[in-house]
Amino acid sequence: MTTEKKFPEGMVPLGSSKFTFECHAGLPCYMTCCRNVDMLLYPYDILQLKNKLQVRSDEFLGKYCRVVKGDNPYFPSVMMKMNAENACPFLCEQGCSVYENRPSACRMYPLERAVDRSPERGRAEEFYFLTSHDYCKGHGETRELSVKEWLRDQKLLFHNSMAEQWTEMDTLFAANPWSGEGAAGPMQKLAFMICYNIDGFRDYVNHHNLLAQFKMAKSRIRSIETDDEALLAFGFDWLKLILANRPTLKRRG
Repeated sequence: MTTEKKFPEGMVPLGSSKFTFECHAGLPCYMTCCRNVDMLLYPYDILQLKNKLQVRSDEFLGKYCRVVKGDNPYFPSVMMKMNAENACPFLCEQGCSVYENRPSACRMYPLERAVDRSPERGRAEEFYFLTSHDYCKGHGETRELSVKEWLRDQKLLFHNSMAEQWTEMDTLFAANPWSGEGAAGPMQKLAFMICYNIDGFRDYVNHHNLLAQFKMAKSRIRSIETDDEALLAFGFDWLKLILANRPTLKRRG
C-alpha cells in the first residue's frame, strides 16, 4: 500500500525546506494586502480582537463583521466588514492597529496550511505550502525561514491548536445536526452564539447556572468563569454533547 500523499497540481509541501520572505514598511506594497480582501474570521480571531478593543463580542460582531454563507452548507461564516475605502477597519497610517491580536489569516501568509485527518498512522498530519500574490514584494527579500521558524515568529502554534478545535466543530455542523429545525433555528442560533459571541454565551451560562449541571474539576470551573478561551472550550464540549451525544461532559445526578 502506498503512503504517498496526493496534492493539487503545482502545490508542493515545504517540509523542512526554507523559503525567503519578509514584510516591512519599506516595501512598495506595504499594507496592500490589508485592502480589497475577503477575510474569514474564526472564533478565536474574534475572541482576540474583541479583547484587544475591550468591547463585548456582540458589539464587535455588530460593528466589524458580516455573516455570510460559506463553504459549510449548514452553518454560516463570519467575515470582516471592510470600511468605506474597502480596507480592513483596523488599518491605520502606520500599519495594523491590532497587530499583536491580528487574525490567523494575517499571520499565516505567505504559507497555506492543510491537514490530513485520516492518515495511515491514525493521527492528523499537517502540511504547509508556499503561496504568493503578484503584488507582494516580500517574496523578493533575503530573510530565509523554515516553516517551524515562521510558525514561532508569527505565534501561530496556539492559533493552529485553536483552529483544530474549530475544525472539529465545523465538521460536526456540516453533518446538519439540526436538520429538524432548519436554518437559523434555536439550536443553530445557540451554536452561533457559543462560537462567535463569547460574552453572550457567558451571560447564558450564568443565567442558566450551566456549570453547576456538570461534574468538572474546580480548577476548570474557575478557568471557565474567568477566561474566554476556557469558556469557548467548554462551549465546544457542550455542543458535542447536545448535538452529537458525545461523552465530552458528565452531567450531575
